[in-house]
Amino acid sequence: MRQLDVLAISALLLAAACGGDKKADPMAGMPMPSATAVVNGPIEPAAGGKVVEITMTSDDKGNYFTPNDPEANPGDVLRFKLTLGVHNVNFLADSNSGKTGLPPVSGLLQLPAQTHDIAVSFAPGTYYFQCDPHAALGMRGHLKVVAK
Repeated sequence: MRQLDVLAISALLLAAACGGDKKADPMAGMPMPSATAVVNGPIEPAAGGKVVEITMTSDDKGNYFTPNDPEANPGDVLRFKLTLGVHNVNFLADSNSGKTGLPPVSGLLQLPAQTHDIAVSFAPGTYYFQCDPHAALGMRGHLKVVAK
């Protein structure tokens, strides 16, 4: 076979293996949480603390946290609750420069009402968090930790 024929056949096989004319997967190449990440909960707040619920939603308005700017105190628990979609929670180290004790990335929440709890043990300050698959679509937030 001529080299040109081999290249043409290879291109056709590659296109078929990739799904041909189907739309490209918008999540391809997105950083995903490790297979060892866990969705956990429930965690009880420390004495005098409270549960701060943050919902995670995908709908006709987009992908978002509600609220996306929660406030909490040390000893509180952040309860990320899935309403619709598939989401995770990640307090990225490179987006929280100089901050220590950040929680590990959560696993993907996939079932409605599934939760992921994080005990607030951070020092007072503002912390960035995101949903990894939807960060580029604006699913980001800022947690403000204030001293009691």
